This record gives sequence, structure tokens and C-alpha cells, in this order.
Amino acid sequence: MTERASPRLGTAPASLRAAVRRLAVYPAWVAFVAVAAPFLAGVAVPLSWQYAPLVASAVLFGMPHGAVDHLVPRRLSTASTRRSVAVVVVLYAVLGGAYLAWWFLHPVSAAVGFVLLTWAHWGQGDVYLLRAVDDDSLTYPRSVPHRLLTLVVRGAMPMAVPLVADATQYRGVGLAALTLLTLLRGLVVRRSAPATANATAGLDAAGGGRPGTVTPLVTLGPVALVADRGLRVDAVELGVLWLFFLAVPPVLAVGLYFCLWHALRHVVRLIAAEASGSEALRAGDHLAAFGRFARQAAPLTAVALAMVGGLYALVPVPPGEIGELVGLYLVLIAVLTLPHVVVVAWMDRVQGVWTG
Repeated sequence: MTERASPRLGTAPASLRAAVRRLAVYPAWVAFVAVAAPFLAGVAVPLSWQYAPLVASAVLFGMPHGAVDHLVPRRLSTASTRRSVAVVVVLYAVLGGAYLAWWFLHPVSAAVGFVLLTWAHWGQGDVYLLRAVDDDSLTYPRSVPHRLLTLVVRGAMPMAVPLVADATQYRGVGLAALTLLTLLRGLVVRRSAPATANATAGLDAAGGGRPGTVTPLVTLGPVALVADRGLRVDAVELGVLWLFFLAVPPVLAVGLYFCLWHALRHVVRLIAAEASGSEALRAGDHLAAFGRFARQAAPLTAVALAMVGGLYALVPVPPGEIGELVGLYLVLIAVLTLPHVVVVAWMDRVQGVWTG
């Protein structure tokens, strides 16, 4: 039986918050600055190499970070394991199935929806993190409007700043996914060009072709910040993210962010939500904590990877380029993201992320 930790942020001991900072915050700062430095010096990396983090995300934090969603209700409520699994399986079947149908019926709007959904979700994850590591009163960001602004600004870092820095490369992966979905719908090759043109326009509408609409959202962030211990973490992270996403090529930057920033933080959050995991983190037994998580995530990670293989088999013209393969992988990620966001939103409610 899975042990429950206290779900509320206000009850988290200082030693647990310190462990979260050691595992999910400081290493990412160091890694991102270290990666950005060579690019600031003019180093160039072949595009094919830049896909490595996205490929690795299939097993390194990325795909696995949502592979224990079925256990979340059990950890944060009185639900039995059977009920926890059943509710989440139904959620994934309904929402994931509906979103997959959306991709088949209208891949352009589905892709734009994925960008906006991911923007909100990645910002959502950082709002939790800032509240969880605040040593004062766990009230930073201070208010709901402040948290909403933080969500928008933090989500803009990986989703909008790369579009401004290099829209062409960023859109390339999205267009690969859209082209494969167009083929999967049975459209002839001669119709793929208009579909691609429409996709470009759709992705531009999300911010890629209009950097002027993105910059104000980002620059407004510091205006709303209130002096607090949490302000220091927030300010440093904004600086690190600006540096990272402006310096590092978009495909590489987003892949690293997915693995080492967003997914890692959520994994640590999940570990801390279980009594045995929380105790292991506080005791410094990080290997045991991550090992237990890996065992829990492995079965559904394998199922998700098999689904990627199924999509590959269905595509009339199998993807051959690495960008096309990653595009197909991102379609599945998109389908799984919608129900995952609902699970995380429920976690936020139970843990009081948006209250207090």
C-alpha cells in the first residue's frame, strides 16, 4: 500500500523544502548556465545532435514524469489504489482520445492548442515550485493575480522566447508532426503543401511570427514581484531562463528544459508526495527515492513508447529523418499532456498551490 504524505504545502518541513532545492533547483541552474556558455562564445552544434535531449526524454524524466499519474489520487487523498487507477485511466482514455481525434481532424488547430496548453502547464509547474521552496510562509507568489502572471511569464520562457530567438527552427519540429498527421489522415501528397502553409500560419499566431506580442508578457514579470525570500529564487531563475533560451538553439533548449527543468521538478514533487519518498529526500537517500519512482513509472512509460511505435506503423510514409521521428513522438506527448494537466491541476488544488 502506498503511504501518504501530508498534501498541503504549509505542512512541508523546512528540511524537505531544502531537499527540493538541492535536487530540482540548483542543479538545473548550473546545467543551464554551463550549456549556454559555449553558445555565447559562438559554438555551433549540428541540428541532428540537438534532438538528443528530446529523444532521451522518452526515458529520462520526460515521458516518465507523467507515468505515475494513476497513483496521484491515492497519494493525495483517501482514494483506494483501485479507484485511483480507474479514475485516471478513464480520464486519459476520454481526454487523450478526444485530443488524438482533434489531431486527426484538424492538426493545425490541435498544434496551436498544444503550444498554448504546454505554455500554461510549464508555467503551472513553476508556480508550484516557487511556493514549495519559499522558506518564509509558503506564500510566494503572493496572490492569485501574481501567480497567474508568474504562470504566463514562466510558460513564455520555453514556449515563446525560442520562437522569438529562432522561429524557423522551432517551427520545424511542429511542421514535421503536422505533415505526418496529414499523411496519416490519408490526404494525398499534393495537399500537404497547403496544410504545411496553414500550419505555419497557425504556429505564427501562437507567437512565432509576432515577437512584439510576446516580449511585453515577459518584461511585465518583475513589475508584479513582491520582496520576499522567494523573490531571490524567482529572479535568478528568470535570469537563467532568459540567458539559456536566447543563447541555446531552440530544439536543444526545449529538449533540455523538458528533461532537466520541468519534468525533474515534477518527479521530485511526486516523490515528496509519498511518505517514504519524503523521508528518503529528507535523509539524503536520493538514489532510493529516484529508484522507487523509476520502478513505478517504468510500466506505463513502456506502454507509451509502444504507442509511439503504433503511430509509426500507421503512418503511410514512415518518418525517416530524426526531426520527423521527434515530431511523431511529440504528437503522442501532446495527446498525453491534456489529461496530465488535469491531474496536475487537481494536485495544485489539493496541495493549496492557488490558495493562501
